[in-house]
Amino acid sequence: MRKAANKAVYIATTEPNSGKSILSLGLMQLLLGKASKVGYFRPIIDDFKEGKIDNHINTVIRYFNLDLKFEDAFAYTRSQFIRLKNDNKDDEVIAKIIDKYKAVEERFDFVLVEGTSFTGEGSIGEFDINVLIAKNLGVPAIVLESGVGKTLNELVGNLRMAYDTFSDKGVEVLSVIANKVEQDNITLVTDELTKHFPANVIVNAIPVNPVLANPSIKEIVKVLDAKVLFGHDFINNQAGYFSVGAMQLPNYLNHLNKNDSLVITPGDRADLILGALQANVSDNYPSVSGIVLTGGLVPAESINKLIKGLSDVVPIIAVNGGTFAVVNAIGAIKSQIYAENTQKIDTSIKDFEKYVKVDELIERLITFETKAVTPRMFQYNLLKKAKSKKKHIVLPEGLDERVLRATKQLIDVDAAELTLLGDKKKIAEKITALDLELDLDKINIINPVASEYFEDYANTLFELRKHKNVNLVMAKDLMEDVSYFGSMMVYKGDADGMVSGAIHTTQHTIRPALQFIKTKPDASIVSSVFFMCLEDRVSVYGDCAINPNPNAEELAEIAISSAATSVAFDIDPKIAMLSYSSGSSGVGEDVERVREATQIVKSKRPDLKVEGPIQYDAAVDMNVGKLKLPESEVAGQANVFIFPDLNTGNNTYKAVQRETKALAIGPIIQGLNKPVNDLSRGCTIEDIFNTVVVTAIQAQDI
Repeated sequence: MRKAANKAVYIATTEPNSGKSILSLGLMQLLLGKASKVGYFRPIIDDFKEGKIDNHINTVIRYFNLDLKFEDAFAYTRSQFIRLKNDNKDDEVIAKIIDKYKAVEERFDFVLVEGTSFTGEGSIGEFDINVLIAKNLGVPAIVLESGVGKTLNELVGNLRMAYDTFSDKGVEVLSVIANKVEQDNITLVTDELTKHFPANVIVNAIPVNPVLANPSIKEIVKVLDAKVLFGHDFINNQAGYFSVGAMQLPNYLNHLNKNDSLVITPGDRADLILGALQANVSDNYPSVSGIVLTGGLVPAESINKLIKGLSDVVPIIAVNGGTFAVVNAIGAIKSQIYAENTQKIDTSIKDFEKYVKVDELIERLITFETKAVTPRMFQYNLLKKAKSKKKHIVLPEGLDERVLRATKQLIDVDAAELTLLGDKKKIAEKITALDLELDLDKINIINPVASEYFEDYANTLFELRKHKNVNLVMAKDLMEDVSYFGSMMVYKGDADGMVSGAIHTTQHTIRPALQFIKTKPDASIVSSVFFMCLEDRVSVYGDCAINPNPNAEELAEIAISSAATSVAFDIDPKIAMLSYSSGSSGVGEDVERVREATQIVKSKRPDLKVEGPIQYDAAVDMNVGKLKLPESEVAGQANVFIFPDLNTGNNTYKAVQRETKALAIGPIIQGLNKPVNDLSRGCTIEDIFNTVVVTAIQAQDI
């Protein structure tokens, strides 16, 4: 594919509680300094209660004031995703994620994509899901790993394993980050990471920060179902050091030696409550973030009156349960960052800016170019392009079930205006029998023999073919054939393109087009290509459907036409003229024909990147390509493959399709003045859908 400037980055982790919020918040702040509009997207989020929304999305949208609705910022909840996954609807999942992501991408200069959090059901295999999503979105990744409870070797090893997994799937990792590392070990960790990663991977380590680890008073209230007695406006205070008040006040004050201390004491210890409040306002003691009263006890009214007169900036909350149990419960709280907790957000951003190589990172983000596109993204782009300038496509086989089902899907996504050929009553009955909710008012149905166009079309065919001894009676007989009628619709401009072949042969479909639509002025032959949607790339195969034994001139024409088709679909062509030998090593009639064809292409189109003769392995494998053709700019990275004959091409595309489960879109006919495309009689609904979309795009260039 043509290289495109990157517009997003994917944040991924390998485990829960990795602290990736620090990365999300820090990156968002960083990106907003470089781009005027930054979006946020999460493919899969945790389930949330009815009437509530996801905390992470809410925090980012509100704090950074993003012009983004909550429902637009994610694709699936966890339970929705698991249900579809269990029903083997992976393609549907990826398609919707791409669709929702693209909608955000179109509105913003850059998009921050945050992966899943590894919580709840379905967390096994979750890392692979993140890799798959990043790959299909075509964006680079930043990988985060927590250092808590790990040895140095385990930390580095886990990050390297994650890096390798992304790389093996064709996802570039821009940076790896070790989070929650002990402050004294920062240099040690970064030095070790540097040894184990390529020079172009930015390595960073961020120390553990108690402010981020400890909960806010608001979180304690929520988890422990506490009652707020005082200081309602300050419950977002961050709890720092926990201190338990069980001794006499003079001794306890010695333990108030750290800022944002959280005082935990029985509710009847009025002396400790008042002492802590006095310490908070004293210049001689650090600040107190809050007071937790245990045992379900609350101060007497006289003490409450005194507290009101002292201060209302320290939140005081009351909880049931003994002091020891409450301390343990608070310590077990997995703190989150939420929109109102600006202290945590500010701390996260400051730590990110202090410990991450932000200048290097922003440079990589801005200069990164997408080198390839996945099949799913290719299909998304096809549909988007077709919808951008909607065309009228005729489908002659209007009674075929597959055609009707594909028509329903095409109408649902508004990909094209469609005309079906056939008897309207029979088509309506077939739709009813199939229980297909296809609105007949949204499609055109024409019965050729009863059509108002019939006489005009027959007369036109007579005039075009009378030099071939076709009389008017013969022309009318031919026009009763749906392939002739549909082709004439295209010729006369009453349709922009035609797709047929689900129940007709290739010859039956193409013959009328060759007779009167004819080839383009610069095309000597009609040929075909398949878009082969492999696991991690889209390749173009030609000719696999029409020309049995092309000579050198015809091979060159097929290559040039295939390059033009590639460009029309945003693929930057690198052409491999395939043979059984590479370079100058082989001899024989077949290889000489390919060698001659390559020279013709270079002579006619010196702007094209072409290599031949070349073997398939040298064309696709960089190591083999460098070994056999070290000076070639195509070897190892070809994406357009021209086969020497139909036997080789047809067998190869079918072998690749079946053995790799690749999606083969085609054959796409090239060289005609107007687009007419053929289907295999074994085509699927998806094949018909994709071919109509491709035909509509071809028609945009007419």
